[in-house]
Amino acid sequence: MTDLKKLTRAEQKARRPIQILDAAFEEFVERGYVATRVEDIANRIGVTKGTIYVYFETKEQLFEEMIWRISGPIEDLLSSANELKGTATERLQQHIEQIYDLIVNDRKLRELMRFVIAEGSRFPQIVDRHHNIFIYPLERHIQSLIDDGIKRGEFRAAPAAFARTVNAPAIAFLVFKLIFEDRRILDKDAYLKAHIDLILHGLCEPASR
Repeated sequence: MTDLKKLTRAEQKARRPIQILDAAFEEFVERGYVATRVEDIANRIGVTKGTIYVYFETKEQLFEEMIWRISGPIEDLLSSANELKGTATERLQQHIEQIYDLIVNDRKLRELMRFVIAEGSRFPQIVDRHHNIFIYPLERHIQSLIDDGIKRGEFRAAPAAFARTVNAPAIAFLVFKLIFEDRRILDKDAYLKAHIDLILHGLCEPASR
C-alpha cells in the first residue's frame, strides 16, 4: 500500500505542471493577463502560490507555456494534413473541413486567437514564434496543395491561388465565434459549404469543378 501511495504522489507531481497550465488558461480567459494573479491560479487547483513558482519562474513564463500547450491541436492538424489522399481538390477540401472541425470542437484553440489579439502587443516574441512554428507551416501546406493542383491542371494560376486567401473565411468564422459565442448562431455546415464553393470556383479550371 505504501508503494502505491508513493506512486500516486509521483503521478500527481508529474501531472502538476499540466494542472497548473490548465488552471492558468481558465484564469487568463476569465481575467486577461494583467488582472490574473498567480495566487488565483494556485487557488483554482488547491495549491500554494509557491508551488506555481516551483514549475514556472514568472507569470510571463507561465503564460508562454500555456500558449504552447493550447497550440498542440494545430500541430496535430499539420500532421493529419500530410496524410490526406486524393486529388489536390479533394485534399484541399478535406483540409478546410479539418480546420472548421478544429475551430468548432476545440475551445482552447478559439481562445488562442483571443490571446494573440489581446496580448500580442505585450508578447510580440511569443506571437512571432507561434506564427513561425504553427501558422506559417499551415499556410505553407495549403500553398503546396494549391501549387500541386496547378501542376495537375486542377487549379488555375490565378490571384486566388494564395494560401491566405483560402484561410481568410475560416479566420472570419473563428472571430465571429469569439465575439458572439452562443448569442448569435452561425450555421457551420452552411458556412463551410459556402467557403469551399467560393474557393473552388476561384481556383478550379471549369472542367475540374
